[in-house]
Amino acid sequence: MRQIMQFASSGKHSFRVILRGRVFLRKYRLLLVVAPLLIVADNLYADEVNPVVLNENSAVKVAVSDNPNLAEVQERYKALLEVPSQVGTLPDPMVSLNAMNFPTDTFDRDQEPMTQLQVGVSQVIPFPGKLGLKEEAAEYDAKAAGHSVDEVRLQLVKNVKSKWWQLYYLDRALDTVKNNQALLRQFITVAQTKYETGKGLQQDVLLAQLELSRLMDQEIQLRAIRRNQAIKLNILMDRPANDVIVLPVQVSKSMPALADENSLYLQAEYSRPLLKQMETKIEAAQSRLDLAKRDYYPDFKLGVTYGDRTGDNPPPMGGSRSDFFSVMVGVKVPLYSGRKQSKAVSQRSSELQMNRYALLDEKGLVTAAISSAVTDYQEAKQQFSLYGSGIVPQAQQTVQSMLAGYQVSEVDFLNLVRSQMTLFNYELQYWKALSDAKQALARLEAAVGEESIYE
Repeated sequence: MRQIMQFASSGKHSFRVILRGRVFLRKYRLLLVVAPLLIVADNLYADEVNPVVLNENSAVKVAVSDNPNLAEVQERYKALLEVPSQVGTLPDPMVSLNAMNFPTDTFDRDQEPMTQLQVGVSQVIPFPGKLGLKEEAAEYDAKAAGHSVDEVRLQLVKNVKSKWWQLYYLDRALDTVKNNQALLRQFITVAQTKYETGKGLQQDVLLAQLELSRLMDQEIQLRAIRRNQAIKLNILMDRPANDVIVLPVQVSKSMPALADENSLYLQAEYSRPLLKQMETKIEAAQSRLDLAKRDYYPDFKLGVTYGDRTGDNPPPMGGSRSDFFSVMVGVKVPLYSGRKQSKAVSQRSSELQMNRYALLDEKGLVTAAISSAVTDYQEAKQQFSLYGSGIVPQAQQTVQSMLAGYQVSEVDFLNLVRSQMTLFNYELQYWKALSDAKQALARLEAAVGEESIYE
């Protein structure tokens, strides 16, 4: 009996082990199914919590790689590269098949001696030098398109850098607004405490609350502006307009010394793609002018035909009729040169002068852009140094001193709030000066055409 009970007990134990094993297997299988989903969800959540930080160089690389406008200009350049060989090649020859001099009463090939079937080929040959000038002009057009690609890339980099630094300023402005909101809430607490203890005025509390409301309104405006700037940057990078852009907090605040302004002018003459493009357009216009002058000379047309005849010659000659072989030479006569070729020469001459004047005008605009960017950079650089080393620290000390004085009723609350708002504006100017200086550098690099603009 005891053995039976032991066996039963051991059976129950084994049964429990089996049940536990099955439950474990079910849980294990469920874990195998759920675990990947949890990992994916965790990764998605991690991406939302910790999005990729976009620095300035990364934004530029993405834009240069993906921007559709730049890609469009590149494809146009590739298309123009295929043109020179087309225009520099002889026109396609013409092959002709002719049925000549068939009698209309019988259409018999043997009836008339001039009846024949002809096969011929003809070729138009432009006057020597014309094809070379056409190809040369097309090569200059392609070269100009290549400079256009470089110019569009240059302007794209400038725009991306400018938008990036505008976003950076807005981020720092929002941080400054939040910090000042926290300080004003502290002011409200202090003012309420003093009012409740009979040592302060209710108007102090209301004044602080009003300034806090103004800051909240300013935060709303800044967030809207930031979103609009982020949309523009996303479009430049060919990303969805509503993609979240997160910028780093710490950036380089270095303000390097610039090269001499006159040396920057010289750099632009050799490096700026836009000026190279316009110089190439002048060369293309010169080639077209030479081609227009060459149009006074005629083009030629050469042709040969072979005529197959059947039948016999009449007596006394007798024998089968021989085939015909013909050679033709044609010359295009510039009969209306006064109304065509002369007008074309005049047109091409004016186009050449137009391109020369356009280059001179653009050089003036480039030098103006360089000088303007240099001026803006130097101004922002000095302001950044002044706010960072002098005005902002002094304003911070002033606020701390007034807050301490207000707590012991030695300073008017209105002056305390004014000093805090003054500090707030100075802090915004500090970050704006940094952003303006970096944007001026981006404009200067684009105006010169290269990044080596420093001493």
